[in-house]
Amino acid sequence: MRTSRTPRPARRRAAVGSAVAAVLLLNACGADVAPGAAGPSGTVTVQRCGEPVAYTVPRRAVAYEGGSADKLFALGLTDHVHGYVMPPANPPVSESPWASEYAEVKMLSDDLLNKEVVVEARADLVVAGWNSGFKDERGITPEILDGLGIQSFMHTESCFNYPGHPERATPFEALYTDLERLGRIFRVEDRARRVVAGLKQRVDAVAGRAPTDGRPLPVFLYDSGTDQPFTAGNQVPPNDIIRIAGARNVFDGLDQRWTQVTWEAVARSEPEIVVILDYGDQPAQKKIDFLRRSPHTRDLPAVRKNNFFVLDYNEGISGPRNIDGLEKFAAYLRTVTG
Repeated sequence: MRTSRTPRPARRRAAVGSAVAAVLLLNACGADVAPGAAGPSGTVTVQRCGEPVAYTVPRRAVAYEGGSADKLFALGLTDHVHGYVMPPANPPVSESPWASEYAEVKMLSDDLLNKEVVVEARADLVVAGWNSGFKDERGITPEILDGLGIQSFMHTESCFNYPGHPERATPFEALYTDLERLGRIFRVEDRARRVVAGLKQRVDAVAGRAPTDGRPLPVFLYDSGTDQPFTAGNQVPPNDIIRIAGARNVFDGLDQRWTQVTWEAVARSEPEIVVILDYGDQPAQKKIDFLRRSPHTRDLPAVRKNNFFVLDYNEGISGPRNIDGLEKFAAYLRTVTG
């Protein structure tokens, strides 16, 4: 997905399912931060992408985007979160499974992450992704924050192309890794293990019902773009959502994260389903209307059959809601495959 746009918030549609409600009950009481296995200086060493970094327990964490905040809230760390920066691409936090947790912390900005807002907040940890929150061009990187004495944590999913310290994992494994690493940083390892085990159990349940007969249905994820489409390579959560549910991302051969392709390549792939990423100033219906009109796409099998699945923004970026997106897409896929 593009990281420089500032679209308006999109609406939410689906209610939180019982599986998410169970997680909320688990986390409702928060997490007691224990000393853990900290060293003599009160630090623990945790990988930040491929780089070992010593962390003290944060007390004024700042999260960028829903995925970052959701990871902290899922671990019961609300008391350690000072606030969040939420660009307008994100749906309203009031529609989040963690709406009550968002209400307890400060909304610091509705723009892109920048150094000034972090410094003004007196943050002692910033949680974001590389090239989404942290970015050289915007003057906020882990190295810059290190120089200011502010700790930083990057989503493992985004470490794929982090200069100097790249790290690679499948998107869901990256999600589990983040929760476990944050558990160590905040000394809530047991809580992190329970949360990860619950997510894995839900993923396994979906995988166990995935269709095994015949060729996996080809799926095209449409993020944005009219001249050329922006889509998902194999390094972002929608690739795992599509794969684990039992279908195939038509661009799973692209060893990239969010990337631009051509309409000709989309047409050649003959997708049977189009997944629409819904956010901001390009809501799902607008994108569907475009695909129905465009000479590049109006004759695609998915478009002719009206096989559109809407994936919420926070189900498509790295965070616990990826599993919600997986469960919803898997249920939709079963209606298409019979």
